[in-house]
Amino acid sequence: MSTTSRYVVGIDLGTTHSVMAYLDASQLGEEGPPPVPVLFEVPQVVLPGQVDARPLLPSFLYLSAPTDFPARSLQLPWASEDRTWTVGELARQHGGNVPMRLVSSAKSWLAYDGVDRSAPILPFAAPSDGPDAVPKVSPVDASARYLEHLKDAWNHQKPGHPLHEQEVLITVPASFDQVARELTVRAAHQAGLQKVTLLEEPQAAFYAWLGRHPRSWRDLLHVGDVVLVCDVGGGTTDFSLISVADQVGNLTIERIAVGDHILLGGDNMDLMLAMSVGKRLEREGHKLEPWQRRQLLHSCRFAKEDLLGADRSKEQAPVVILGRGSKVIGGSIKTQLTRGDVEKFLLDGFFPQVEAAARPMAARRMGLQEIGLPFASDPAVTRHLAKFLGDHRMPTALLFNGGVMKGTPLRKRVEQVVSSWAGQSVRALTGADYDHSVALGAAYYGLVRRGHGLRIRGGTARSYFIGVEAAMPAVPGMDPVLHALCVAPRGMEEGTTAEVPGREFGLFVGQPVEFRFLSSSTRRGDRVGDFIEELSSEHGIEELASVETVLASGDGVLSGSQIPVRLISHVSEVGVLELWCVSRDGNKRWKLEYNIRERTGSVDGGELLEEAPSPELGDGS
Repeated sequence: MSTTSRYVVGIDLGTTHSVMAYLDASQLGEEGPPPVPVLFEVPQVVLPGQVDARPLLPSFLYLSAPTDFPARSLQLPWASEDRTWTVGELARQHGGNVPMRLVSSAKSWLAYDGVDRSAPILPFAAPSDGPDAVPKVSPVDASARYLEHLKDAWNHQKPGHPLHEQEVLITVPASFDQVARELTVRAAHQAGLQKVTLLEEPQAAFYAWLGRHPRSWRDLLHVGDVVLVCDVGGGTTDFSLISVADQVGNLTIERIAVGDHILLGGDNMDLMLAMSVGKRLEREGHKLEPWQRRQLLHSCRFAKEDLLGADRSKEQAPVVILGRGSKVIGGSIKTQLTRGDVEKFLLDGFFPQVEAAARPMAARRMGLQEIGLPFASDPAVTRHLAKFLGDHRMPTALLFNGGVMKGTPLRKRVEQVVSSWAGQSVRALTGADYDHSVALGAAYYGLVRRGHGLRIRGGTARSYFIGVEAAMPAVPGMDPVLHALCVAPRGMEEGTTAEVPGREFGLFVGQPVEFRFLSSSTRRGDRVGDFIEELSSEHGIEELASVETVLASGDGVLSGSQIPVRLISHVSEVGVLELWCVSRDGNKRWKLEYNIRERTGSVDGGELLEEAPSPELGDGS
């Protein structure tokens, strides 16, 4: 929304929890320091018929059966209809007992291109037909329901300033690809938030740290420092490097590297704890049914979060599995997880001490595998971190974020391991708020957008290329040679436009064609128009999902014609890459962007836009 709105609202749409923070920008004109972001307490159903406001909205959606709750016990102050679903704390707690009706990790599914993310597939393992059928939703729908709940809660408390009229910033993992970003925007639109800005989560965490140290950060960071933002959340592990430099006597901050999308986080840790506890229960004579194992997984998650929380005096947490038959309560299986067990399991399994040359181990895959989230084959966060830093550079400071990193031994282990790699002490920046930093930092970024505070320079986290088929004779048994043309270098800022200089290309219209997109997170120095003649693994370029489409030919153009076009790339305000093909005379324009078909899940794009103008080139392009 316009940066003149009264409120700036930051939303952390998390895998495990969603958080909303805001500040009142109307105070900017007053004397004294700028306003400080505060958390928005989110009303939610915590028990049947009981609504309470809490700073965290658990990112869980429970699709209830008719017999689950009394009539109207899921009602919220702003909803008059009799709901059959709920999000938040009750969904999290009750869904742990009935996991077949619980939607969780929607954010991880949103980033998985192995399924149709717009199709009703969640809860993933739940039956779709028969007497136990569960109504399903898509990952986009689930994300939209969390955002809609936040919007409705805001509008109920601030009816004079509806959320869709405020400046709203939604955070995403830095490693989210173009499709996942676009789908996040689609979920926001579905929730009634038509204009939002996306911000990378590690940057938001760093903004939150800057906001907590508005004057002293220059004493804590110096020219030449490189900060590793280590963000381990419920579903993903995200790494980013942020450098401090001197530009004409002024300190500047720039995001210089972003890691790959790693589906490794609290979900994996919950599974390991559940497997360990399950083996213990088997040794004690308990035989668990499959549904009880799913319940055990959720119970271990709750125990882990309890033990890794701020209350360091708590040494153990209960794990409860409901029994079978009519004696559900009396037949419950109960055990404990201790703080020592949790920290040992996580340190040994997920944060082992490894050398700087270590790399993630590739597991040997079975020929057939259940369809599900593509979790990282190597669970060692430290090995993934070694690869990331080996591809880029060693840090001088650490900033931790994410619920997993609330565990002090886990932070100490990362600090110890990275220091051993760097050959010097790598200090941890203090004052982090692991659950709330991302939302608070997103709200603080709204201040920065209005000219208050230091902006992190970054732009796109990767360089993007489009494949160009070589003009050469066909050779039997050989595919056409593919060149890679840089259309958006790493660091291209949101809202900017660039034209591929000095070249035209032939665009086929009116017949099925394929566009192949590629990217690199490690290449430095690429410029728009750079041409890579031969691709190999040494170039550090990986291929993305291709775009298959039929471009409209328009009036007076024969189907199958080849039209000379120039290429213009544009990075939108929400960070989505658009590529425009403009005819030589400028009368016809085609826009290529990632869009997911509703039913097939394949990538689609390309339309003739004779009315809508392509982005104009400005001075900054």
